[in-house]
Amino acid sequence: QVQLVESGGGLVQVGGSLRLSCVASGSWYAMGWFRQAPGKEREYVGSIRGRTNVIEYSDSVKGRFVISRGGAGNNVFLQMNSLKAEDTAVYHCAASERVFIVGTDPSSARSYRYWGQGTQVTVSS
Repeated sequence: QVQLVESGGGLVQVGGSLRLSCVASGSWYAMGWFRQAPGKEREYVGSIRGRTNVIEYSDSVKGRFVISRGGAGNNVFLQMNSLKAEDTAVYHCAASERVFIVGTDPSSARSYRYWGQGTQVTVSS
């Protein structure tokens, strides 16, 4: 079982930066970041595979957000730069303890079994 706790959210101005943390207890194979704004569907932000360190991003954040690992490799961070008002959302990290078989979509929420409670990010213009 994997328990996830996010932190680091807050209020920031357009163009600013925030660094979100996801502290994980338990081993995971893949970790994803998702976000959900009020009235909108949950959106994939990016993900990292534990064994290969393959990192992927959605087009909406590519070039602005960076996913990294720390804390002996079990914790994951989301560095968010050049923030825009449309980045405002609750951000969740999610983990899969199972290897992604061929055809598993890392951008799908269904690929992850464990979820954190989320942290609010508000970008003001």
